[in-house]
Amino acid sequence: MLMTSERAGNGNRPRLRYIVAGISVALMVGLLILLGWGLQNTNAPQPEAGMAPTFSLTSFDGETLALEELRGKVVVINFWASWCIPCRAEADELEAMSRKYRDDVVFIGVDYADTEKGALKFIEEYGLTYFQGPDLGTRISADYRIRGVPETFYVAKNGELRGVKIGPLSPGELEFKILELLDDR
Repeated sequence: MLMTSERAGNGNRPRLRYIVAGISVALMVGLLILLGWGLQNTNAPQPEAGMAPTFSLTSFDGETLALEELRGKVVVINFWASWCIPCRAEADELEAMSRKYRDDVVFIGVDYADTEKGALKFIEEYGLTYFQGPDLGTRISADYRIRGVPETFYVAKNGELRGVKIGPLSPGELEFKILELLDDR
């Protein structure tokens, strides 16, 4: 009787091996598809034209701002982080331009992959008065396909993207772009 039970058990082993092998192959194929999709998205170009990806951002003070509600205004979206050295180099320029063009341009600071404590210290250190909020879950950064920080996106009055600056802004560059967008009819 013992021999019969062992034989019956051994008869199921090949079938179990096929099932395990099939599941393994299916998981491997799924993983490869997921990896390929991720690489495709990573290598996708940043949006520089067309309609700006819409988003809502909640500030560190709890206010919410939605990009689509800003139609009719030029918008400057700056991705930054407190740990980013080049972000420090451009912080004063961004603040100066946000004050100078306060009536015509909306500045939005999107804090990327940062701690709230670090971000708030950065905002205070540079006296930033324009809208600032954390990119929780990095959803906004993913939609804009940022490669790192700082990156600045320019949005025309009609909601279209009109360019991106990867890296820190050089003196005068931001104002030149703002004037170009304000003059756009």
